[in-house]
Amino acid sequence: MNDLVIQCEKLSKIYQDGASEVAVLKGVDLSLQQGEMLAIVGSSGSGKSTLLHILGTLDAQTSGVAKIKGQQVAKLSRAEQAKFRNEHLGFIYQFHHLLMEFNAVENVAMPLLIKGLSAKKANLKALAMLDKVGLSHRSSHKPSMLSGGERQRVAIARALVTEPALVLADEPTGNLDKQNAIKIYDLIKELNSSLNTSFVVVTHDLELADKLGKIAYLDDGKLAIKEASHVA
Repeated sequence: MNDLVIQCEKLSKIYQDGASEVAVLKGVDLSLQQGEMLAIVGSSGSGKSTLLHILGTLDAQTSGVAKIKGQQVAKLSRAEQAKFRNEHLGFIYQFHHLLMEFNAVENVAMPLLIKGLSAKKANLKALAMLDKVGLSHRSSHKPSMLSGGERQRVAIARALVTEPALVLADEPTGNLDKQNAIKIYDLIKELNSSLNTSFVVVTHDLELADKLGKIAYLDDGKLAIKEASHVA
């Protein structure tokens, strides 16, 4: 049985900059099993977000193969990619991107409503996920009434409410202080363990990256992976 969530082979991405070409990714190979966690680190401009966008079907590689859940996502139409994202992927960003006019449970329920669930079922699932991230008591609060750490926990609940196989997180603690950043990473690890969801986390923080199972170093468009030295 193939439990690979991510399978990338010789992935490259080249951007056209006027008359010149800029190679951001150069033959990246990457695989990730169901339930594994991976931190991607590298300097600014190293291609971390580009790789994440390709994995999330938000961008397409120039050459090579990217398979998510066995599907070559670049070959899907835009409508099929949108459906694939809704069914199999979750996204967490540095900025929570919550809808300020809606409360926590309404924000978390949004992907389920897009998926076609009734409002009643969507709200029940959203409440259950808010409970998992420790925010059921804040479910009726709008983002303006929540702290930065609480907003990010709502964003995590929203990413996980559809029970995705893979969650892609781009600097999820970039706007948080150290204490809250550690809490978010601990929460990610806890949800990974309880839900068997795979996580790929882009981060500049090597100390926090080391809390995950694997670290991938992206440098000059090439990827090198090693086991984290201390997973705690």
